[in-house]
Amino acid sequence: MTRQVGTPLRSDARDNRGRILAVARVAFAAEGIDVPIREIARRAGVGVATVYRHFRTKEDLLADAFAEQMASCSAVMEEGLAEPDPWRGFCRVIEGLMEAHALDRGFARAFTSRLPRVAGFAEERDRTLRMMYELVRRAKETGSLRADFVVEDISLALMANEGIRAESPGMRAAASRRFAALMIQSFRADPVPAPLPPAVRLPLSR
Repeated sequence: MTRQVGTPLRSDARDNRGRILAVARVAFAAEGIDVPIREIARRAGVGVATVYRHFRTKEDLLADAFAEQMASCSAVMEEGLAEPDPWRGFCRVIEGLMEAHALDRGFARAFTSRLPRVAGFAEERDRTLRMMYELVRRAKETGSLRADFVVEDISLALMANEGIRAESPGMRAAASRRFAALMIQSFRADPVPAPLPPAVRLPLSR
């Protein structure tokens, strides 16, 4: 899904491209997708023109930076659809997406934002959404998922999940698991109280 180039890159060009992508992933994950190209270039130790030689637009850079994460997201959806019990498959998807998004705020914003349609990334995101719609349909048919649930409710949950602040990635993931359990209970047509994952000590609770 990464952008193809017409001719092989020289070793120094490959190094520059790899460094730009590495810096962009870290910056977008930590600070969101609004980090300017000029800042990406500065952190990568290259000029702005060098960034644009490898990526025509910021959207192209986003697409390549998040290609691996989007593929992982699609894999989570595929596992959910493969689950014989649609409700269990739905729960697995919610848990997997929310934990991944808690650890990568840049990808969360890229997935939930209305980015311009970048070839590859947009296609993969559309395919992922189609799988989600199908999983929702199946879960509703079993009577497990509430009838008034809409896929946009997942976007709401992901946006809230993105706001989790904790002292370490492990604590963010743990807090996300608890939040996912709360969301899953609220999505169920006939809520059944179930034990929640352990609580995590977050800044607001101090």
